[in-house]
Amino acid sequence: MTDYLDKIDGFLHKLFPICRSITGEGNRETLRILREIVPLKILEYPSGTPVFDWLIPEEWEIHGGFIKNFRGELMVDFHQNNLHVMNYSRAVQGEKSFEELQPHLHYLQKLPDAIPYRTTYYNNDWGFCLTHKQYKYLAEDGGPFKIFIDTSFKKGSLTIGEVLIEGKSSEEVLISTYICHPSMANDNLSGMILTAFLAKELLSRKKLNRSYRIIFVPETIGAITYCAMNERVMKAIDVGLVV
Repeated sequence: MTDYLDKIDGFLHKLFPICRSITGEGNRETLRILREIVPLKILEYPSGTPVFDWLIPEEWEIHGGFIKNFRGELMVDFHQNNLHVMNYSRAVQGEKSFEELQPHLHYLQKLPDAIPYRTTYYNNDWGFCLTHKQYKYLAEDGGPFKIFIDTSFKKGSLTIGEVLIEGKSSEEVLISTYICHPSMANDNLSGMILTAFLAKELLSRKKLNRSYRIIFVPETIGAITYCAMNERVMKAIDVGLVV
């Protein structure tokens, strides 16, 4: 088997900074990069499309977000780490006291240097994620704070990557991995890169007994969408694996 170690490391560094979500340009950019490894077919499903008893949501775009104290000092900044703005936050700007801001701050007291990952996919809300150390700085500062989240929603689409690898048998193995989390190495970045190189290796094999359907989807809604749009095929799956 080919030694992919250096290539894997390169793709980890290339993909880690991208801000991904359940929809949006970050997912498309990610799939375009993964196409350098394996020839993915990129599928788009419009916002508002019914998929079983769910609806594909509007596409989320983010351009930035920050918290500044009254002296203009930057306390929390999306451009320093894309986990700092709660994923799918609505746009907000204004001045808040610490007491007003506090319910919108997410941190992990047991991991004081870690930034938690929080989402508000199906709720009209906003928030910031920060280290416990940053939270204490805000509490000690006391405010008032200038807050700004630059996001928008639009009728767009949900993006999925797919590769089909035919074997001798019509028995099909489904391999699925999530692509929606932003800058987190173990979840989902390691899974999507492993899956892409697994697909590359399978494509290089001359004879496969089974066929393989390999998909790259945003969590929950992406899997539901793919199943809804491929219901007949899904019923024929022999084995399913999630990476």
